[in-house]
Amino acid sequence: MNQAKVILGNAVDVLRTLDSGLARTCVTSPPYWGLRDYGQEAQLGVEDSPEAFIENLCLVFDEVWRVLADDGTLWVNIGDSYGKTARGYVKVKDLVGIPWMFAFAMRARGWYLRQDIIWAKPNPMPESVTDRCTKSHEYIFLFSKQPRYYYDHEAIREKNVTGGGGGISNKRTSKRFGTVLQENGPDYVPNGFRNKRSVWTVPTRGYKEAHFATYPAALILPCVLAGSAIGDTVLDPFSGSGTTGEVALLNNRNYVGVELNPEYALLSEKRITDAVGMFGEVTNDNYL
Repeated sequence: MNQAKVILGNAVDVLRTLDSGLARTCVTSPPYWGLRDYGQEAQLGVEDSPEAFIENLCLVFDEVWRVLADDGTLWVNIGDSYGKTARGYVKVKDLVGIPWMFAFAMRARGWYLRQDIIWAKPNPMPESVTDRCTKSHEYIFLFSKQPRYYYDHEAIREKNVTGGGGGISNKRTSKRFGTVLQENGPDYVPNGFRNKRSVWTVPTRGYKEAHFATYPAALILPCVLAGSAIGDTVLDPFSGSGTTGEVALLNNRNYVGVELNPEYALLSEKRITDAVGMFGEVTNDNYL
């Protein structure tokens, strides 16, 4: 039976208590920098500079490194923000560039930066701006500890929009992309499916119990399916409302979440409890 555990506390401190190699994959979304004060001591996102925020964030993932299996993966959904006050080199109205600052810092600490995935939002948050476009995307970065790692590409194959149900043959030209894909080549999959692309169009969805931003379950489902097998443990050091836990349990994985805010930890508990009701019996020892 699958197990779920939500631990209340600071991510770095809690992660240090977990067994090495516990999780096959980690799927998470840390707080934005400079956006919101959650009123919690030791919270992330309220640092005086982007550099300090990135350093504190990387300290969390230094601990995640140890908790991950050697062939494990890390999927991080991370958003950007604009300068509201002049801080260092960041001017008012500057796009800070937090995602790529983070990605390069992680690479410098030993992680393999395997891919940048674009979360395209067809229903983005409205913005009253007239001097730039409305922001309608975020990043998901895929990291690994090793050059070779667990990744189930077949679990997240997508329908081949040009294959007409029979796959792309070596004689068929894609009018949409202007390319010819070779049969049995790296992008050819029979039965009308193809390797998943790196732009994921997923609508934003609110969670009725939460009063803060949550990522939709459909967004992280491919991360869980590709990054773990049935029976593996999925980790989230910023559990929030428990979306990662819900997706993990509904797909026969175990879950360990960490959450600093007691109110949000209770949301995680409820989310996972609801998932248990939809899925079946789950042993939830060490629950809040």
